[in-house]
Amino acid sequence: MTQLSEEQRRQIRNEFAVEASSVWEQLPLAKADLRAAVDAIDDWVENNAASFNSAIPEPARSSLNHKQKVRLLYMVIKHRWEVS
Repeated sequence: MTQLSEEQRRQIRNEFAVEASSVWEQLPLAKADLRAAVDAIDDWVENNAASFNSAIPEPARSSLNHKQKVRLLYMVIKHRWEVS
């Protein structure tokens, strides 16, 4: 998995801000601060990808493809932090 491009990072910042605005959620950050958060998260993902993969037990580690592993991670995170 490669890190996000500058354009992709900008798009995420914009998408996050638009989504927050659509549900009247206040974002007490400047655009630059939100972008810095996107950059830091993308860097963290890059630096911890191997650790994430090695945390998955066999046979799932060798059976699931990369996109399936990421989708599974997304689902776990989503359900852990869903607002009821």
